[in-house]
Amino acid sequence: MRRRNFAVWRGTIHDHLLEKLDRTKDGASEKVMAAGRNGPLAALDVGSTKVCCFVATEEAGRLRVTGIGHQVSRGLRAGGITNMEMAEEAIRSAVDAAERMAGETVREVFLGVSAGKPASQTVDVEMSIGGQEITEKDLQRTLKEARASYQPEGRTVIHALPVGYTVDGNRGIRDPRGMYGESLGVSMHMVSLQNSHMRNIANCVERCHLGVAGMVSAPYASGLASLVEDEMDLGVTVIDMGGGSTSFAVFYDGEMVYNEVIPVGGGHVSNDIARGLSTTLANAERMKTLYGNALASPADEKEIIDVPLIGEMDHDVANHVPRSMLVGIIKPRLEEILELVNDRLTASGFNKVAGRRAVLCGGAAQLSGVQELTARVLDKQVRMGKPIRVKGLADATDGPAFTTVAGLLSYAVRERFDEGIKMSVAERPPKNRLLRVGNWFKENF
Repeated sequence: MRRRNFAVWRGTIHDHLLEKLDRTKDGASEKVMAAGRNGPLAALDVGSTKVCCFVATEEAGRLRVTGIGHQVSRGLRAGGITNMEMAEEAIRSAVDAAERMAGETVREVFLGVSAGKPASQTVDVEMSIGGQEITEKDLQRTLKEARASYQPEGRTVIHALPVGYTVDGNRGIRDPRGMYGESLGVSMHMVSLQNSHMRNIANCVERCHLGVAGMVSAPYASGLASLVEDEMDLGVTVIDMGGGSTSFAVFYDGEMVYNEVIPVGGGHVSNDIARGLSTTLANAERMKTLYGNALASPADEKEIIDVPLIGEMDHDVANHVPRSMLVGIIKPRLEEILELVNDRLTASGFNKVAGRRAVLCGGAAQLSGVQELTARVLDKQVRMGKPIRVKGLADATDGPAFTTVAGLLSYAVRERFDEGIKMSVAERPPKNRLLRVGNWFKENF
């Protein structure tokens, strides 16, 4: 087990983390990626009900998971930390299990987040290029300007994703390099988190002697793990139903264009059952898993369920209720969650872009009848999502509950690939100081 050290990482840790985490997809740290190239990739999903860690290696361009560790969450609620000591212990246990299974030592992780009140904003920027051919430098200068133009107070941008380019006002351009025009524009989707949440979750991970290579929005990671290319291009909504929150993202034209989190999840369904049937949370979770359903059926009235009452040790004094009462508690709460998703999606203006496809992920999505209920409420074709881009997963970890942590590995590979392109010989800065100064003047004046 990792030994605790509460003094070494204090002092300058917060400023260092914010500087490191502010580097987005197109400007990640060379140091981080250099370390990732030589070592295993590690993903850490810190959720309200479980903490999960995957360790993987690349084999012939494919990811193979070599280590898995998961632990019941403690000290977390709705994805946010409520007890630092308990959360640290859960994270350490999950990472240690993955390390032992993989036979590797993890030094840094890609971290999935679903809390911190993520904000989704599209920023449009246009720059003059004087009728010249659009080069890589022009493209990077425009992207840099777009990122610099969006600096929300008290928040840090974790994703800056270009979702479309324009040349002289002409839209629908995926790659403007090599084209000629007077102006180059870009639309960038920015996802930001509260600084306080980022500091807390990053500090908790650092106290386990782990570096944070990057923070990734949970529905974005789930989409990278479970969507096929045609779904990303034509439009789809990914709905990640976790224990403490339900997050969703819209993908279109190959990229995420919208992201939001609702602070209601499967744990609230369990709470409703515990209160409605006067039983413990553990028994409520058990009954939801064994007998629960999001849709009612005629047979529910005939099937009787034993409900152990709070404080009663004798099975003979259990409350005997029809299954219909359990379904009558589950269905309204799930309908409420899905209606909230539908309302937020409609209000955002991305409902039409998302098309008529939806993919369900997350542990709460595995409840019987959720897929059919989602199709009714959202009026979409719905399928269950699972990791499709990684190998080496057992049946127990190959379902919707593990799409986020699997998607974090896909994100890590994408980051590694992008950094490899940027650090190619053609793009490396010249060693001569005068040449570097000359290039700086060309790019900025």
